[in-house]
Parts: sequence; structure tokens; C-alpha cells
Amino acid sequence: MGKIKHQTVNDTSAAVNTFMLSFQHPHKDMIESLRGLFLSLSINVAEGIKWNAPSFRTHEYFATINLREKQGLGIILHLGAKIKTLPEGGVQIDDPQHLLKWLATDRASVVLLDADDFVRKESALRAILLQWILYV
Repeated sequence: MGKIKHQTVNDTSAAVNTFMLSFQHPHKDMIESLRGLFLSLSINVAEGIKWNAPSFRTHEYFATINLREKQGLGIILHLGAKIKTLPEGGVQIDDPQHLLKWLATDRASVVLLDADDFVRKESALRAILLQWILYV
């Protein structure tokens, strides 16, 4: 039998808590706010450490906080490690505030400059994330 997906020590909230304890970043409070947002989307959303950053999943990882964003924090939205069959044109997300920067048909990013920017964009970001997880 193969290894059960996402059952490693890094695929837990405990791993993220440990990571955050020793992690130094000027936007650490915003990272905690993002954790709360992601985990409030659905009981099916969980967190872990992937690519040395807090990441979020349902049955596949779909978002990773980009800690190296030049200004603020970034969120990289993706569809996990395996190639997915997508509708023609790729992922279709209603984004009236134009928060998404498309990196490919199945990958996008959002930049949050600071805590105030997060508050301004939180509702629109939540709407985007709720749509995104339907593709995972």
C-alpha cells in the first residue's frame, strides 16, 4: 500500500504553529489573519507546511503563502502537484476587483501589501478562494 496523502508531520496545524513560533517576518500578523481566513472557508480546508511556508489544502494543496513577496505577502493559488483536466480556457474565477494575477491557466497570485490592504481585500479574496477550491 502507498503512503496516505497528506498524513506527514508537515501536513498539520501543529507544524504550522511550530513554524510560526520561530518565524520572523514583518507581516507575521497578516499571515495569522490569512490562516484564519483559509481555515474558515470550509471544514474540508486544512493547513500544513509545504515549500517552507504555510500552505492550504482540501484533498490537494491549492494555496501557499509567498513569504518572499517584495512588498507585503503573496498568495500563490495552484491546483496541487498533479495536472488536472480543466475546462477550456483554464480556471474561471469571478474577480471583479482584479486581485488575481494569472501566472498560467491553472495558477494565479494575489498580493497583499499590509494589514490594511488585507482588510480591504478580505471579502473579495474569500469569494475568490471559495471559487478556487471547487477546482481542487
